[in-house]
Amino acid sequence: MIWQVIKTSVLTFIEDEDGLTIVEYAVAGGLITGAVVVAFTLLGGAVDTRIRVLCNAIIPGTC
Repeated sequence: MIWQVIKTSVLTFIEDEDGLTIVEYAVAGGLITGAVVVAFTLLGGAVDTRIRVLCNAIIPGTC
């Protein structure tokens, strides 16, 4: 009797897809975070240059 309960519990656990969905969301979130970090790293220098040009245009010699 107890082996049947254990077998049923294991099969139910294997067929449950809720845990897999959570893992998929975690992986997707990690990939999006990585993409944002890469984008900020690549664009950081260009944005800094633009901000300094605008700052110097408004108040020369302060930036």
